[in-house]
Amino acid sequence: MATLTLNYDARNKNITTLLEVVMNLGATPVNTTRKTGIDEALEDKKNGRIYAAKDAKSLIKQCLQ
Repeated sequence: MATLTLNYDARNKNITTLLEVVMNLGATPVNTTRKTGIDEALEDKKNGRIYAAKDAKSLIKQCLQ
């Protein structure tokens, strides 16, 4: 079985109709969920991957370490 990854504009009626036809022919979605930006940010905060700087110089200093 082959796996095909598609990126498409869900607002395009033609491509959504085509995908519906393909799904009716037996194709199955493998992974339809993606993390949104806010979900990734909340995960970063939960795992402690956030940093704070009081000004630009301290930010640059932290980045260079």
